[in-house]
Amino acid sequence: MKHRLIPLLGLLLLMCSCKTAQLVVPVYQTDSLVIEKIAPHTYIHTSFLQTESFGLVPCNGMIVIDHGEAIVLDTPHNDTVSLELIRWIEKEQQSQVKAIVPTHFHADCLGGLHAFHQHGIPSYAYQKTLELAAGQDATVPQNGFEGTRDLSVGQKKVQLAFVGEGHTRDNIVAYFPSEKILFGGCLIKALKAGKGHLADANVEAWPATVQRVKAQFGQAKMVIPGHGKVGDTALLDYTIQLFQE
Repeated sequence: MKHRLIPLLGLLLLMCSCKTAQLVVPVYQTDSLVIEKIAPHTYIHTSFLQTESFGLVPCNGMIVIDHGEAIVLDTPHNDTVSLELIRWIEKEQQSQVKAIVPTHFHADCLGGLHAFHQHGIPSYAYQKTLELAAGQDATVPQNGFEGTRDLSVGQKKVQLAFVGEGHTRDNIVAYFPSEKILFGGCLIKALKAGKGHLADANVEAWPATVQRVKAQFGQAKMVIPGHGKVGDTALLDYTIQLFQE
């Protein structure tokens, strides 16, 4: 598949922690997958989900790589693009994917989980995610946890935490303390974003949940939302305000 240098949906503008926009050139880009390096050990992978309500939606995930090992947060939305991502990590980064972590049960988080399982890559998710995935006849993550769990990657670690309901009853966040990067997934909204898909949401609990995220991970210098541009902890404040209205 040929790499392309054309921009996709304005995803090349990334908001950095100093609150100024900078142009980030993808390290990998096709019509189906964009990968951007945002820190020495951290990448964002973005795939594109066609929806009835919102059209073509860019969906973010995170990759952490250290000493030949990788952890992926959220799969692309299907197995084909997930295989593309796995191959890039293995071939271009010379790294082995040690874990895949769907941050909730929707297709933009675990739609490509089967491809990871086919490659012998273990999956980890909040226990409620296993139950909800089984209920919708989706591929079910293999290992469940309650509360928090740390996963090792090379000589570093990624912290997983369920701090409350919001976008779904099972949404978790992930924190990479080495680079102070928080992956908020669909619990956290990009600046100026709307409320989005609320079919499985607990709108009343959402602001308090994000308040707890801020209390626990407020030292983050970069925050990655499930959709849209990366920013800093202003995304947490924006999300809280959005759902208090």
